[in-house]
Amino acid sequence: MTKWTGKRYWIVGASEGLGAALAHRMSAEGVELILSSRSEEPLQKLADALPGPATVAPVDMTDLEGLRAVVEQAGEIDGVVQVAGVYWPFGGKDWNAEQAATMAEVNFGGAMKLVGAVLPGFVARDRGHLVLTGSLTGYRGLPDSAPYTASKAGIMALAESLYADLRKTGVKVQLINPGFIRTRLTDKNDFKMPFIMEPKKAAEIVFDHMGTDRFQRPFPWGFASLFRLGQFLPDWAYYRLIS
Repeated sequence: MTKWTGKRYWIVGASEGLGAALAHRMSAEGVELILSSRSEEPLQKLADALPGPATVAPVDMTDLEGLRAVVEQAGEIDGVVQVAGVYWPFGGKDWNAEQAATMAEVNFGGAMKLVGAVLPGFVARDRGHLVLTGSLTGYRGLPDSAPYTASKAGIMALAESLYADLRKTGVKVQLINPGFIRTRLTDKNDFKMPFIMEPKKAAEIVFDHMGTDRFQRPFPWGFASLFRLGQFLPDWAYYRLIS
């Protein structure tokens, strides 16, 4: 069992939704937190509401030098959780070039830059914990979500490759692949979202996973099983099913 009291973790994307709920859960277990997102005000509100110590460090996830500055200022940390991301619901029939590029830059590019800021230090001391956030949508292509699905698939492949590199070292790499979580991002959807979860419940699942030695956690289980099954279907069956 992981002993959380006294650990120091950096949550990137902490200002609301899953990130904020996870901050509350971790703080209640005695974890000292560094909280980041682009906006300082909601981060400070969150820090003031937490039961344990927390430092506010506003940063844009696409700014590598800004991320490195947070790492330098924070000193040695035990782990980092990447939750930040952006989303607009569209696909090939109504492509928005600017929004697609932003999703690629923030979701996947931001994850790559965050890894670049923290991983060398973890590897150098052979200790650290990296948690990346993919999505059930990243397992295989889906209609009306091409740029978001692609950005999340990139994060998932990144986590898988890092896990392959580091699984026998002191650096723990984990991946979470959630389904729908009720946030301002999912509020953009105008379709029914099966098995949608509240952030607090999702945070419980994520925190539970972080305390294990398992690599990935897709959730909720029933919904996730459908996406995992889709990986093994032949193309003709898969695309007929999702249409």
